[in-house]
Amino acid sequence: MKLIPKKYSNFIYILLMGFGMSLLMTLIITYVNTGFDMDYFGRFLKAWSVSLPIAIGTVLVVGPIVKKFVDNNTK
Repeated sequence: MKLIPKKYSNFIYILLMGFGMSLLMTLIITYVNTGFDMDYFGRFLKAWSVSLPIAIGTVLVVGPIVKKFVDNNTK
């Protein structure tokens, strides 16, 4: 049983990629820059609230360009 129509698959892909990339990168970068203490999750959430929209916007803009480049340069 499919819940979401196929025409939305690219949009869902973009959202999930932006979510996953920004989540992992922000977790790691926050840890590397500030270490782990009682305020870690607060710092992480503050940074993630900035990085998530940037990641999704970047994937929306760069994704189609990269896909076209790869499609044109592969057999």
